[in-house]
Amino acid sequence: MNTSPSPRIIRMHPADNVAIVVNDGGLKPGAAPGDGPVLVEAVPQGHKVALVDLPAGSAVRRYNVVIGHTGVAIPAGGWVNEQRLVMPAARSLEGLPASNPPAELPPLTGHTFQGYRNADGSVGTRNLLAITTTVQCVAGVLDFAVERIRSELLPLYPNVDGVVGLEHTYGCGVAIDAPDAIIPIRTLRNISSNPNFGGEVMVLSLGCEKLQPERLLPPGSIPISDQRDSELDVVMLQDEAHVGFMSMIDSILRQARVHLERLNRRQRTTCPASDLVVGVQCGGSDAFSGVTANPAVGFATDLLVRAGATVMFSEVTEVRDGIDLLTTRAASPDVAEAMVREMAWYDAYLNKGRVDRSANTTPGNKKGGLSNIVEKAMGSIVKSGTGPIHGVIAPGEKVKQKGLIFAATPASDFICGTLQLAAGMNLHVFTTGRGTPYGLAECPVIKVATRDDLARRWHDLMDVNAGRIASGEASIEDVGCELFQLLLDVASGQKTWAERWKLHNALVLFNPAPVT
Repeated sequence: MNTSPSPRIIRMHPADNVAIVVNDGGLKPGAAPGDGPVLVEAVPQGHKVALVDLPAGSAVRRYNVVIGHTGVAIPAGGWVNEQRLVMPAARSLEGLPASNPPAELPPLTGHTFQGYRNADGSVGTRNLLAITTTVQCVAGVLDFAVERIRSELLPLYPNVDGVVGLEHTYGCGVAIDAPDAIIPIRTLRNISSNPNFGGEVMVLSLGCEKLQPERLLPPGSIPISDQRDSELDVVMLQDEAHVGFMSMIDSILRQARVHLERLNRRQRTTCPASDLVVGVQCGGSDAFSGVTANPAVGFATDLLVRAGATVMFSEVTEVRDGIDLLTTRAASPDVAEAMVREMAWYDAYLNKGRVDRSANTTPGNKKGGLSNIVEKAMGSIVKSGTGPIHGVIAPGEKVKQKGLIFAATPASDFICGTLQLAAGMNLHVFTTGRGTPYGLAECPVIKVATRDDLARRWHDLMDVNAGRIASGEASIEDVGCELFQLLLDVASGQKTWAERWKLHNALVLFNPAPVT
C-alpha cells in the first residue's frame, strides 16, 4: 500500500512561472503534482520547479517579481536553482515610486499584557539587572562577577528575572572620533536604557579605555529609575582602592545589591498591547520563509500595529531589492526619502569592501531553495505586514514613535538583534527554515519554524510551527493570530524555549569606523 503523500508544489502568484516543492525529501523524476508539470529531474524540498519551458535568457518570476534570468534552457518540470540563474542588477534608487501608502489599519482594542512600567513610560517584559561595559578588557571580570551574582544574590531577589552582562568587543583600539564611531557608541548607550532593565544603569570600566563612562553615558543620555539619584554608578577596575582581584569582584557585587534591591520591588501591572516594541527578524532562511513563517509574522505585525504597538522590521540587504515596494508604502515623502537614504548609505558601505548585496545569501539559504538575494528579499519583506510604514531609524538609534518602523540594520542575525535592542525592543520574533538556536539574554525571543520537519525535529527549540500553512493544516491568519496571542503571553512572563534552555547569543556591535 502506498502511503506517501501526494506530490505538492506552491505557486505564490498566478503570473509566476516557477513553484516550490512542498514534500519532505523533495520530488523524484516522474512525480506529477496536480497543479504542475511532470518532473523531468529530481527537485529538493523548497526548490523551484519550472512550470513552463524556459529558454535561456528567460525571466524567472516568483512572487510576481523577476528573481533572475535563466543562464541555460530549463524544460517544464526542470529544477530552477542558483547555478542556472543570472541575478538581475540592483534596483536603482532613482525614480522610485512616490509615497502612496495604504489606508491606516483599523484599530484593535482590548488586548493587554502584564509588564513592568518604567519611570520614563516604557514597559519591560522582563525585569533584568544589566551591567554595561565600556571596553572588552573587563569581560572576563564581568563574567566571573555575573556568575557570583546569579548564584549568591539572585536567590535573595525573587522578583528579578536575571542578570545580564552587556559585553562587546568595542571601547579601545578604535578611532573613537571617526564619524561612524557614533554607531557603536549610541548602540551601547541605547541598549543600556532598554525597557527590560528598569532604568537601573550600572557600568563596569577598566579606566584607561578610549570610551570613558562619561562619554558612553553623558548626563541626561539615559532615563533612570525613580528610586535613584542621577549620578552614574561606575565600578572602575583600575581604581587604587582595588587591591587584588577579589576586591574588584566585591565592589561589583556590592553595587549590584543596590540595583537588585530596587528591581526586586517592581511588580507586573496590566499594560495595553500598545506598550510592546517588537522586533521581527529572520535567519537560517529557506524558500518556505516567504510562504509560511514570514507571512504569518506579517499578519501578526498588522495586528500589533492595529493595537497601537511598535513593530520594527530590518535587514537592509534583505529588503534592498524590494525598495520600490517600500517607498510606495511610506506614510509620507519624508519616510520614503529616509528609506532611500539608508539604502544608499549601505550600498556605499558594501562598495567600500568591494562586495555587493549578493554576498548576503548563505550556503544554507541556497540549500533551502533560495537562489539569490532577490528571491530572499521578496520573502523577507512580508514580515512587515500590509500597512503604512510610519518611520525609519538609522543603526543604533532609539525608536520614538508607534507603528511600523524600518530599523536600518545589517542582516547579520547577531548585529540586527543587537541594534533592535538598542532601538528599545522588549520582545523579539525570529523566523527560521534551516534552523538556528539563536536567543538573546536581554529580551525574550519567540522562534517560528517555516517547515513541519524542522518543527518536529527541533520540537524543544521552536515556539511556533508555521509549517502547518504549507501542509494545509492551518492558514496564515490562524498562525498569525496564534503568534499574536503568544506575544502577549510571553510579554507577561511565559518563557520561550530559548529562555528555558538559557540560549543566548553575544551582542555584536556594528562598527563601520576604523580600528587603529
